[in-house]
Amino acid sequence: MAGSATIDKGSLLSPTSSRSVTETVNGSHKFVIQGFSLAKGMGVGKHIASDNFTVGGYQWAIYFYPDGKNPEDNSAYVSVFIALASEGTDVRALFELTLLDQSGKEKHKVHSHFDRTLDSGPYTLKYRGSELFSSESLYKDKAFLINWRYVFCDSLNLKCRGRMWGYKRFFRRALLENSDYLKDDCLKINCTVGVVVSAVDCPRLHSIRVPDSDIGAQFGMLLENMEGSDITFDVAGEKFRAHKLVLAARSPIFRSKFFEGSEEKNSEVEITDVEPKVFKAMLHFIYRDSLTEDVQLETSSSSPVSLVSDSLTAKLLEAADRYGLDRLRIMCESHLCKDISVKSVAEILALADRCKASELKAVCLRFSAENLAAVMRSDGFEHLKEHCPSLQSELLKTIAGCDEDCSSGGGKTRSVWAQLSDGGDTNGRRVRQRT
Repeated sequence: MAGSATIDKGSLLSPTSSRSVTETVNGSHKFVIQGFSLAKGMGVGKHIASDNFTVGGYQWAIYFYPDGKNPEDNSAYVSVFIALASEGTDVRALFELTLLDQSGKEKHKVHSHFDRTLDSGPYTLKYRGSELFSSESLYKDKAFLINWRYVFCDSLNLKCRGRMWGYKRFFRRALLENSDYLKDDCLKINCTVGVVVSAVDCPRLHSIRVPDSDIGAQFGMLLENMEGSDITFDVAGEKFRAHKLVLAARSPIFRSKFFEGSEEKNSEVEITDVEPKVFKAMLHFIYRDSLTEDVQLETSSSSPVSLVSDSLTAKLLEAADRYGLDRLRIMCESHLCKDISVKSVAEILALADRCKASELKAVCLRFSAENLAAVMRSDGFEHLKEHCPSLQSELLKTIAGCDEDCSSGGGKTRSVWAQLSDGGDTNGRRVRQRT
């Protein structure tokens, strides 16, 4: 048919959408007025100003009028206003003025726009050069002009004077002087400003995903390929090639050895304090910032060794302490923490103390205090008493702290001292008893 047009739906582009989000950026300022009695008599319309404070990217100030702002009130009221101190801009905002109760009763006097509906919406404070609206142009039949529209002015005498918003009759002065709001001749006023901001959130038709960092994998390949290596380590006859700069960047011990010492620079170094498998795992961490699979899969049940101190993770913790690898130490602490039980806690505690593993040590002390009766019956505790006497006093302090926590719990948890007379499942993970 002539003049008609049809839409080929197959040629339509994908629909688009956008969303406008309007919210407030909030900030508060406390204004302390010391010497209120001395401020009285300064004159009607004269104010004390707070320091400027920033909310939503704009400067604001609190104006306090000890003798009031309105000549008609004959200084019967104090006035409080919030002023826009930034120039060259109009700002829409919500406000809250709070006169703080200083008696501790929390009976503050609050005037707030927050959490309530305003028929006219947020107030607009307008920039008009250095001048404010005059009262003749501002008011008309108990109304005042905000954002080019008239809004009813309530009985509290709320005013918005261009760059200011507040209350001429904020509080009757005679009542204020005999109230809990005035203490030691001091008033405290808290002001909260919520600047209204709007933004359009539109989904991107195309995006580019930034992949996860692979710097660890790249350095790991450098270790595996041995390209550019300039140092060889002899560990019990097994050779490991590495790069001085990488080692020095990760370990203060290696940095001191390679670049701060005056001794002869050798291309081969013998290591006598670490086993080959432990040194290999340490190099893996230095280059890749992760634990080897052998360490990650190692648990107390899967490990062929009977003592925790003989496990790869424990030996790696000792190496981390010896070579100043703090992050590796924390990773080993986290792994060993999962293996804490009544049987193992004493041994892990001694290991943590020896390797300066403070977080693991704290966990062990707390666990021992909570399960004291069962832990004291373990073989590891006998070893602890004989070889680590200093830890006994630390354990006693933890027990005392735990006992106080239990006592303050309203009787829900029994005192750890009571566990001394109870039996415990020495194979259990946690035997803390509850009533």
